[in-house]
Amino acid sequence: MSYEKVLLAKRIIVGTKQSAKSLKTGNISELLVAEDADPRLTSNIVAMAKEAGVSVTYVESKKKLGKTCGVKVGAAVVALIN
Repeated sequence: MSYEKVLLAKRIIVGTKQSAKSLKTGNISELLVAEDADPRLTSNIVAMAKEAGVSVTYVESKKKLGKTCGVKVGAAVVALIN
């Protein structure tokens, strides 16, 4: 189901840095985080999302998340834009 949200979203942001920037502006409706991603990469952005009141959904694989987003590498974090 979560992977389908990426396909149905009108706009997405792939990556922790870009997602963090968008969190600061308040444009994100949901954050998808790969469970197999390094927690050193994802813990700060998850905390920022929770602080901002943005729901965080965990998905199984960063490889599958990246593929769903249309990138050839894994994606640790994907933000769904309002």
